Amino acid sequence: MLDVCLLGTGGMMPLPYRKLTSLMTRYNGSNLLIDCGEGTQVGIKERGWSFNPIDVICFTHYHADHISGLPGLLLTMGNADRSEPVMMIGPKGLERVVNALRTIAPELPFEIKFHELTEREETLEVNGYKIHAFRVNHNVICYGYTLEIERAGKFDVERARAQGVEQKYWNLLQKGETVEADGRILTPDMVLGPKRKGIKVTYCTDTRPTPIITECAKNADLFICEGMYAEKEKEAKAKQYKHMTFYEAAQIAADANVKELWLTHFSPSLVHADNYMPAVKKIFEASYLGKDGKTVELLFED
Repeated sequence: MLDVCLLGTGGMMPLPYRKLTSLMTRYNGSNLLIDCGEGTQVGIKERGWSFNPIDVICFTHYHADHISGLPGLLLTMGNADRSEPVMMIGPKGLERVVNALRTIAPELPFEIKFHELTEREETLEVNGYKIHAFRVNHNVICYGYTLEIERAGKFDVERARAQGVEQKYWNLLQKGETVEADGRILTPDMVLGPKRKGIKVTYCTDTRPTPIITECAKNADLFICEGMYAEKEKEAKAKQYKHMTFYEAAQIAADANVKELWLTHFSPSLVHADNYMPAVKKIFEASYLGKDGKTVELLFED
């Protein structure tokens, strides 16, 4: 099971009813953040989730509305007696930017490990998450992220016995470990069936539509995408500042065959966003407005 929560859905500036951009996921005792705008800590507290298990923080880019909540969050995590390292992932310049922000959060009881993205696409595996970063099209270097929780095949007892794999090794092999026993190398594929469908979430903000988003969101269980503008007269502005409209996000969702679309990162000027949803749903029916605190539990299919 993967818990997903939109902590903040605003863009550019916070509003009384809309914090700035941040997403949190929880899986197997490990919490992951994408972006950390103002209000992230409040969103976590409102949801009743904990700061201490945050192991990974991914940044799409370094505009203030996506990272300005970080120093306060780090201090709170330190005050929560965290001692384990925190992994941070983001575009080139990550360590420089974070250390500059840490001028006001200089002493922490945990190490920060940095992974700076330099390629068009990169994949990392951290704490059960398979994190695929892909470069999008904004006016600074910016990345989207696909999070996958992979699921191994079912354990095949008959197959294990037929290959003479002793029962005492079954648990280790089922966990994906390789075992050397009695001069043999035992591998998980000897006892497991084909991989089963896992869970996939794609998060993308601050970009124009580009084919790589469709590719990386293909068949996602949940696609969270910016909808900076909904008003038809704002299409030119979206192109100028390299953002996306509701309708462009919905078209990507349709092309990528995702199960569900959540729109996020709304312009402060956008009011009565619900009024635009009928037109959006004509493009992609399973489209929904993201709201601060919007949460879903994504389950593995039987």
